[in-house]
Amino acid sequence: MKAPAADQLRLLDLQAVDLSIDQLAHKKRTLPEHAEIEKTVAALAGLRDELAGAESAVEALDTKIRKLETEVEQVRAKADRDRQRMDSGAIASAKELERLQHEVETLGARQSALEDDELALMEERETADASRSEVQSRFDAASEALAALELKRDTLEAEIDADIAARTAEREPLSATIPDDLKALYEKLRASSGGIGAAALRARRCGGCRIELYGTALQEVRAADEDEVLRCEECRRILVRTAESGL
Repeated sequence: MKAPAADQLRLLDLQAVDLSIDQLAHKKRTLPEHAEIEKTVAALAGLRDELAGAESAVEALDTKIRKLETEVEQVRAKADRDRQRMDSGAIASAKELERLQHEVETLGARQSALEDDELALMEERETADASRSEVQSRFDAASEALAALELKRDTLEAEIDADIAARTAEREPLSATIPDDLKALYEKLRASSGGIGAAALRARRCGGCRIELYGTALQEVRAADEDEVLRCEECRRILVRTAESGL
């Protein structure tokens, strides 16, 4: 393939722009915020499970407390009814009065035990609620951190996108000045060679693979016409001669 030396040199300019675009795209993909966001999302998932467990513990205690409150009320009401019967004078039997008195005492002891159990559950509930509040605080802090990270990521990505757009706008007119066949070869090589399709020959060294030319390969490059499109024997990239090629 042949192409004017000036076009080959512009290919290096195009390569520089493309490399810059690739580097910007890589920078966007590898922003440290991505890893931080992933880490924070995972932490939030764990905190969400922890919070659900803490809330379930509080709800379970609330259920037990309500059940005890109902039972206490039932015992209290039964004791009140027995006292009213005793105080009404309607019961003439001493044995029946004695039975009711014993039942009132038993109900009183039962009520006292239930109230002690309720107090213990309320203390346990207070501890569980404090634990839930602590988990909630950590969850809220992690949520705020995630929002801040996402905002920072979006801001940085927008800046990078703007840089990519500017470089892409710079690329278009430059690309249009390069012959189609040379550009097609360059694009093919760029796709298969890590984004570098053309490399400058400087000090007899390929700018793509960094291998130095010597012997027959060097002689062939020296003998080639200036419009001959050269290829590096090692990496097969387009090898563009410059004023610093050292030939």
